[in-house]
Amino acid sequence: MSIKQQDTLGGRIFDVFNVIVLGALALITILPLFYVLAGSFATEGEISARPFFLWPEKFVTSTYEYIFANDTMLRAMITTIIVTAVGTVLQLTLTLTMAYPLAKRYLPGRTLVLNLVIFTLVFGGGIVPTYLVVRDLGMLDSYWALILPLAINPFYLIIVKSFFQELPQALEEAARIDGCSEMGVFFKIVLPLSKPIIATFSLFYAVGIWNDYMSPLLYINDNQKWTLQVLVRQLTSPDAANAIGAIETAFFPVQGLKFAVVVIATLPILFFYPFLQKHFAKGVLIGSVKE
Repeated sequence: MSIKQQDTLGGRIFDVFNVIVLGALALITILPLFYVLAGSFATEGEISARPFFLWPEKFVTSTYEYIFANDTMLRAMITTIIVTAVGTVLQLTLTLTMAYPLAKRYLPGRTLVLNLVIFTLVFGGGIVPTYLVVRDLGMLDSYWALILPLAINPFYLIIVKSFFQELPQALEEAARIDGCSEMGVFFKIVLPLSKPIIATFSLFYAVGIWNDYMSPLLYINDNQKWTLQVLVRQLTSPDAANAIGAIETAFFPVQGLKFAVVVIATLPILFFYPFLQKHFAKGVLIGSVKE
């Protein structure tokens, strides 16, 4: 047997081993999701009687009907959607507009600003100082408290800055020669070339805001302004029925409701990811390979 044949055989064995290991990891990841999805369509009795199942014996939609008929659930969903949409647009806008000038080596004070950004990566104020700042700015019980304290992620900022530095400078210089202003270069040249990075960090920011639990827990005292993640947490407490204003507590679908809310909290991200996947795959590799 030649060395080439041995390498081919070894490569095939390695591929089979990879498929087995990755398939097992995929099952470990996917099975709990299928269980939660199946449990959201199952009856309370079946959830209590069967410790694990992937297909309910009887499909029921009463849990989802209860969710969409309950004002507390709908209000939390709408609040989370609005905060995520506004926060993502604002955070991405601030990140892009700060990263672009920092990518210019001729910018006065650029090194100082970059050092301050890097400093925040190493040292953070912590929960108590951040809470005091939010309180003194009058943002308690305000949706801005869920957006502004984390308006710019310094790690994301540095990656976006590096991406802007790798863009062809000749395109920007040609645009300036044609009379394009600096803002025109940014909007007409830089941003159209930055679709991968925009899609990537739009997803990162949106997921971060959507899944944020600590910020509304710390800054929102009014239960009328709860986000979906706080409501999910409240449903795991012994006083779950009162958490969403359930009246008929004897018929309150505790377990099924938990599963259904988790499904609803997960679906939006799963829905948008396929549309961003092409740009996301490019964006995550930014800076890793130099040609």
